[in-house]
Amino acid sequence: MSTSLTIRRPDDWHLHLRDGAMLEAVLPETARHFGRAIIMPNLVPPVVTADDANAYRARIMNALPAGMQFDPLMMLYLTEQTDPADVVAAHKAGLITGVKLYPAGATTNSASGVRDMDKVRPVLEAMAEAGVPLCCHGEVTDADIDIFDREAVFIDRILEPLRRDVPQLRVTMEHITTSTAVEYVRSADANLAGSITTHHLIINRNHILVGGIKPHYYCLPVAKRESHRVALVEAATSGDARFFLGTDSAPHTDPNKEQACGCAGVFSATNTMSCLAHVFEVAGALDKLEAFASLNGPLHYGLPANNTTITLTKRDTPVGYPEKLNTGEGPVTLFDPGFPLHWHIEA
Repeated sequence: MSTSLTIRRPDDWHLHLRDGAMLEAVLPETARHFGRAIIMPNLVPPVVTADDANAYRARIMNALPAGMQFDPLMMLYLTEQTDPADVVAAHKAGLITGVKLYPAGATTNSASGVRDMDKVRPVLEAMAEAGVPLCCHGEVTDADIDIFDREAVFIDRILEPLRRDVPQLRVTMEHITTSTAVEYVRSADANLAGSITTHHLIINRNHILVGGIKPHYYCLPVAKRESHRVALVEAATSGDARFFLGTDSAPHTDPNKEQACGCAGVFSATNTMSCLAHVFEVAGALDKLEAFASLNGPLHYGLPANNTTITLTKRDTPVGYPEKLNTGEGPVTLFDPGFPLHWHIEA
């Protein structure tokens, strides 16, 4: 097995940067290795208009350290008041890459999300006609649905009817967590892809619950059974162009994670590429890492792959990274894969 691998510079197709002091602290952790990232719009207040996206992008670029190259791909937060014309104009101008669907109450800062899909049908139809991608947080929030079944029910109740009624809409089912979602993406002939996070390739629900509650592994969608994790690894390492990286790296300060009602989110921007190299090496699929991290995402979104590269080198000495990232809002714990990382990144 090769101890050195050079690939096109990767992209992150699902990233939380937050704002203010948190943005300033976490942005370099992504920009160090990644060329682009789709930036989640669930700020408070959310990024709902073209003007909001333009202003947020400016704040991101102002926070980017000198000498770093990074292109934030902006999204609009879909609400029941979203103006179809604003969405189409923003996409046509190159200001946004797509629109994010949050079912109301599904995850962090999703209270402004969609409760009635019929109310956003005009926006979705306009997006389909204009070629604007829709990125979905694929969970229902009905109180009678078990949290481990939310993704499968979303496919049946929301996604399949939507794709049947608006087949030309390009959809990303983000951070998929189940074999059900893997098979659903594989069943599609066109206009559907699934992003997979770093942490869902490594942890299952036992990591959260066995031996005491581990708040820094708690995320939404929540990690599922080991059989689902295995299905995700098989999809990611298959080379299938319908699957690509979206880390869902989501920083929360330790006090907000380690409380009676802790926040959902895993911060993995710093060590994602080292983690992925380990996962792909164990699967005997290092030759598929470039497709997953660098090629399949741009293909789905109609963008060129990056023309620069990074090199991953396996060494006896483990990769050194801090346990916590200090930010102006407080410490943020980095994702711990539970094993030493030996793939070092030269960007």
